[in-house]
This record gives sequence, C-alpha cells and structure tokens, in this order.
Amino acid sequence: MEFFTRLVVTAAATAVAVWLVPGVELTAVDTADKVITLLVVALIFGLINAFIRPVVTFFSGCLVLITFGLFLLVINALMLELTSWAAGTLGLGFHVEGFWPAFWGSVIISIVGAALGALLDTERS
Repeated sequence: MEFFTRLVVTAAATAVAVWLVPGVELTAVDTADKVITLLVVALIFGLINAFIRPVVTFFSGCLVLITFGLFLLVINALMLELTSWAAGTLGLGFHVEGFWPAFWGSVIISIVGAALGALLDTERS
C-alpha cells in the first residue's frame, strides 16, 4: 500500500511541477491520459531515484561534501532530465526542456512530495 501512496504522491508532485515550471511539459490529450502519463512518469522517476541516483551520489561524493550537500540539487535535476529522456523513449508525453526547468521542477517535486507524504503518512505516530 505504501508503494501506491508514494506513486500517487510523486505523480501529484510532478503535476504541480508541470503546472508551475515553464519548460516542464505534459502533452496528453485528455485527463485520463494525463493521469496515466503522470503515474508512469512517477514510476520511472522512482526507479531512477532508487537505482541510478545512489550510484551518481556515491561517485560525486566529494562534490557533495565540498558544496555542503548543495550538489544534491544538481543530481536531482539530472535525475529529472533522465526521467524526461526515458519518458520520451517510451513515447510518453512528458518533457523537460533543459537544466534550469529540471532544477526548479525537481525542487518543487521534492517540496510538494515531502509535504503530501507527511500529510498522507498515517502509519507513523
């Protein structure tokens, strides 16, 4: 159940980023296509963050330490761009147009995802 909650939270956070950030685009015809696209993009983003992000973070550990963790924002942006590339390869209507939209999009996805996750987390006391 937690997997589906995280998937929906990430999809909703991505929808907010699409709404707020110029350059983060969702091109779907109707509402059902938009929801499905957002859910698949959230799944791709979750897989990339689960498997690729730790490797990139490990190999850029010195930069993360030197910048006091601020380089993690760059890594998050790169993971969103990689998600955009993967979505385009799969023919999904999700695209990020460059580094700065990816940067601000990843910041918004992180903030909104954390806020929604905190609101929906009923298992913790």
